[in-house]
Amino acid sequence: MIRCLLFISLFIHATLAAKAPNAAAEAPDAGQKAPAGSPTKKWLTLNGQQPLVIARGGFSGLFPESSTYAIDMAKSQSLPGYAFFCNLQLTKDSVGICLSNILLDNTTTISMFYPKDQKTYNVNGKDIRGWFALDFTADQLLNNVSLTQNIFSRPSHFDGTLPIATVEDALGIKPDKFWLNVPYDTFYSQHKISMASFVEKVIRFPSMNYISSPEIGFLKTVSAKVNKGRTKLIFQFLDPEETEPTTKQKYSALVKNLEMIKSVAAGILVPKEYIWPVNKNNYLEAATTLVTEAHKQGLEVHASGFANDIVLPYNYSFDPTAEYLQFVDQPNFSVDGVLTDFPPTASETIACFAQNNNATKPKKGLPLIITRNGASGTYPGSTDLAYKQAVDDGADIIDCSVQLSSDGVAFCLDTIDLNSGTNALSQFMTKSETIPELQAEAGVFSFQLSWDEIQSLKPQIQSPYGTKEKVYRNPANKDVGKLVTLSDFLEFSKTKAVTGILINIENAAYLASKAGLDIVKTVTSALSNATFDKQSTQQVLIKSDDTSVLSKFKDVKTYRRVLNIKEKISDAPKASVDEIKKFADAVTISKDSIVKISDYFISGKTNVVKEMKAANISVYVHWLKNEFVSLMFDYFSDPIIEIASYALEFQVDGIVTDFPATANKYMRCPCNDMDPKATIPYPILPVEPGSLLGLVVPEALSPAQAPSPALQASNVVDPPLPEVVKKNDTSPPPSSSSSDSTDSGSKSTPAPGSSEKSSAFANAANLCLSLVAIVVIALLAN
Repeated sequence: MIRCLLFISLFIHATLAAKAPNAAAEAPDAGQKAPAGSPTKKWLTLNGQQPLVIARGGFSGLFPESSTYAIDMAKSQSLPGYAFFCNLQLTKDSVGICLSNILLDNTTTISMFYPKDQKTYNVNGKDIRGWFALDFTADQLLNNVSLTQNIFSRPSHFDGTLPIATVEDALGIKPDKFWLNVPYDTFYSQHKISMASFVEKVIRFPSMNYISSPEIGFLKTVSAKVNKGRTKLIFQFLDPEETEPTTKQKYSALVKNLEMIKSVAAGILVPKEYIWPVNKNNYLEAATTLVTEAHKQGLEVHASGFANDIVLPYNYSFDPTAEYLQFVDQPNFSVDGVLTDFPPTASETIACFAQNNNATKPKKGLPLIITRNGASGTYPGSTDLAYKQAVDDGADIIDCSVQLSSDGVAFCLDTIDLNSGTNALSQFMTKSETIPELQAEAGVFSFQLSWDEIQSLKPQIQSPYGTKEKVYRNPANKDVGKLVTLSDFLEFSKTKAVTGILINIENAAYLASKAGLDIVKTVTSALSNATFDKQSTQQVLIKSDDTSVLSKFKDVKTYRRVLNIKEKISDAPKASVDEIKKFADAVTISKDSIVKISDYFISGKTNVVKEMKAANISVYVHWLKNEFVSLMFDYFSDPIIEIASYALEFQVDGIVTDFPATANKYMRCPCNDMDPKATIPYPILPVEPGSLLGLVVPEALSPAQAPSPALQASNVVDPPLPEVVKKNDTSPPPSSSSSDSTDSGSKSTPAPGSSEKSSAFANAANLCLSLVAIVVIALLAN
């Protein structure tokens, strides 16, 4: 039965690969006539071929590097023609294993089994202490030691459960191409172990397509033994200030001598910063001419260092697909391959986003793109620049959370507390108060300052993961732009002819009874003055967490009323849905109310969306962000996969996001059509809840948490709004600011890569069966 399941899984993988459109397949060789139906994409790679996806250790961004799980998942989730990248280490008896770090204690459990076998060796001029493969036989390592993740942001749940893979093990899974990297030839030679002899044995395998090394001497040694027509030799550049062992020159000097490199190699593998340098402030500098110069020499250029779960240069707005595009979709060059820990993201970029430029029209039925304070991931929220950027980024609905100044001017800001989104505290510290009805913390509240005073404030970009995880948004734009009045926002929306607007109203009762301000009347008048109540061309969404506020807008039939459910709920019984239906046409709910989470894996989904939509109530999910720390492991640290999941698996009607450009990129790509008859270059498909979690042994999971409560009908309806008191009857208490519900299951990151991870990608059938396959492989191995 096990062998049957494995066969079925691999058969379906092969079938899907065979049916993949030509855009997802390898391009024909230069000069060869393309087959009928070939893509129109023309690549600026050396040979005009599609860039190669190179999976470092398989799918090492999710599973321990070069484990059977990682290798098999990379095989099923990458573009056809991908390459598996094995960093070669040799045991005492010259058995080859795939591990990138020469210190085994960084990626395995070896210290548990051989605690006294630490040694110090000089490796390329540096003394390093730890456990080394050359001190152990293959039997010692393969029968006792297992793999671990060495990046803390990635799942540790598979640690200690998967064995080290030999080169033969990896070849046995039959990746499309095999790339063997030999990083420490000189070190092993000093200890009488020959990397060259091992390579000579394995180059007979047909899939051994690439052999690379950072040592020129090694490439010269194996050059005569390699069939150059089948296997390409690649010179790997390390850090510019490191010294190459053979020539004793720094790599920064060797990169200027490409003619010499061409004499020993067919291509180069370089850290991505060799192509796009990054300055000390984490912004891109101008591209170097390395790719162009290497191509002139006839050298392929492959870039390394790609991962979704690191802090990318701010230019990319935390979108890893944007980084790949920077390397493969330039007007004057493209690299020939990308070495990545996340091959699905590289694959979707090359197949779906490169050379697309949002040209594909959004497919009917996909969710609305709704901003949260404009493009607030790029600029300070609710500013003129954030709204302009949101429109440029393709948002369908731009939003304004209305606040009131002491003199009654309505303006846009996320919360009533000016400390959140401006520098109010530094200028008006004496007005800071604590108002329990509004929030637990002290604040400087909008109704305490006049509009002139508020205009003197500087907006501040908000980084939801800045305090704990140290993941900050675009510092160059941290205080640019200006706050806009509601009337200016409405005029801007009409001028730009956006699909619609969302007006968020909170704290109406408090403002009326304590501050003498009628926010409902102010908003109603502003909409009427801008004639939004007399047209149906642009959608108008009125959002509030207060049903009494929504009731005030029921007479304008073109308005859609949206109830903001801030609480995390696990169910929406019919009685509560019936109550909502009396006041609202739609709801916004948090991600936590849609997906069930266990240890940052998606374990299932609730029925809330289904129950709402059964009553013809639209569902908008709040709120999506690009930062990898906000993403469950199932999303592969890729915000595109999260968007695809809410669009296709969870079937929401709208996505509220700080990064509308990323959502628009997905909506306009050619890879979101799930029609089985559709011809698409690569399927960007949603997660299947529970599929990835099913690979985790129960002992590795934390105790299950109690489910969230169901939404109670009694909690839906709010009391009528109080009368608006006269100004001189109000006491000057502080005002309330209730911010929208927090993100679903964000986790904190310890170090450069420590936070949550991402998503299960693939075709529903393909992913499910690939997971079955790797389980079966593990069982067979035992």
